[in-house]
Amino acid sequence: MAAGERMNATQARGPAAARIRGMVRAAVREPFSGRSGAELLYCAISVPLGVAAPCCALGLAIALGALAPGYGKPDNVSVFGLAAGLAIVLVLAPAAARRLGAACRFLVERLLGERVAPPPAARRGRRVIGRLTASLRDAPGWRAAAYLMLVKPLVAMLQGYAVAFWVTGVINVSYPFWWGLFRNHPPGVRLRPVPVFTPFGEFRVYALLGTFRVLVVGAVLLACAPWATRAAASIDRRLIRVLLGPAGLAQRVRDLERTRARAVDDTAALLRQVERDLHDGAQVRLAALALNLGMAREKLGADGDDLADVAALRELVDAAHRGAKDALAELRDLARGLHPPALDNGLSDALATLASGSAIPVELTASLPRRPTPAIETIAYFCAAELLANAAKHSHASRVEIQAAVRDGTLVLVVTDDGVGGADPAGGSGLAGLAQRASTVDGRMDIDSPPGGPTHVRVELPLRA
Repeated sequence: MAAGERMNATQARGPAAARIRGMVRAAVREPFSGRSGAELLYCAISVPLGVAAPCCALGLAIALGALAPGYGKPDNVSVFGLAAGLAIVLVLAPAAARRLGAACRFLVERLLGERVAPPPAARRGRRVIGRLTASLRDAPGWRAAAYLMLVKPLVAMLQGYAVAFWVTGVINVSYPFWWGLFRNHPPGVRLRPVPVFTPFGEFRVYALLGTFRVLVVGAVLLACAPWATRAAASIDRRLIRVLLGPAGLAQRVRDLERTRARAVDDTAALLRQVERDLHDGAQVRLAALALNLGMAREKLGADGDDLADVAALRELVDAAHRGAKDALAELRDLARGLHPPALDNGLSDALATLASGSAIPVELTASLPRRPTPAIETIAYFCAAELLANAAKHSHASRVEIQAAVRDGTLVLVVTDDGVGGADPAGGSGLAGLAQRASTVDGRMDIDSPPGGPTHVRVELPLRA
């Protein structure tokens, strides 16, 4: 094999080895991350909530039916009482489900970090019949009731199964440590084997040596536990978004209202920034330029004959020249901040320009057979620029990888670095602003940055704004 081929093979193995090391570090550290703890707490709270809602509804129906005359007697009156209790529960279900749905949205926001907008308020009818018919026509309330009575119990079973990974993992890891405390029997005494429980079944241990196998099983369960609870919490979060939030057109209207407000705020902030840059930068330099030119004119005299102080005049002209060049440079930078000239040739060339000027080595992969609209290209460019700047400032990374591609009519921009991780949108690093900028065109940004790295940011934007 030639030296160049060996070098290429080594370089190809390098990124793969770095990815494997990153995956191993993530698997080891993920059980101790704050996100995993929040998802575990969410699943642990959701399990009793999913069981309590249908049990309370059924218990209330039976209790109300018991108040009906003749309940419990071996005739048809007891069936009538139970049916009456169920009817009362059905009338009360939408309003009660709305309140429980608000509690579920609160849990999702506090523990999973996603705010689900509430559905439109229920209409209040006049008099008793009006309120009764309004309750029966409350579509969001019935969707919430269907979630709590039918969907939530099934999801709670899945979440309980995910929590079992944590519980059995912790218990199984402890087997070698307590085995000698409870199995110190005299020689010749034969004790029953100790059962070992896992989410996949049960097996038994007969001696101390077998407890180390249980320890390995527990460690594997703990490594898998964060991903199990994350999957269960993600399923529940999506169901809550669909069933407990605004439906269809109402959700779209709310999203558009929020996007419009963000776009207006971003435009106003950009105009204020441009005004400050012009006032504090180019305007000051142009004022100094005018002052220097005025002083030079005074040195020339009225008829241009008084040239006694040529050195001072030359100094004033040089200062005016420098001021003019500095003002032009600031105006050029300001214009570049509004629309980078590199985007005139397309996003691929603009990203290549960013990569070539980065302080960290960048591996760029761009596959853009269809060119997005200028607004989308600008947002993608500034997202990549901000993420590269964050990597250079905060991540201590030695390598950054940028991937840009068009998939299913969506522009996907992925930026990955091998730094220390811990990127938090609430930490003032500009990530929250990037997410808002992407949302103004119905895009989204996902951040995966566990402590210790690697940091993986995915931006999805439509091809047309």
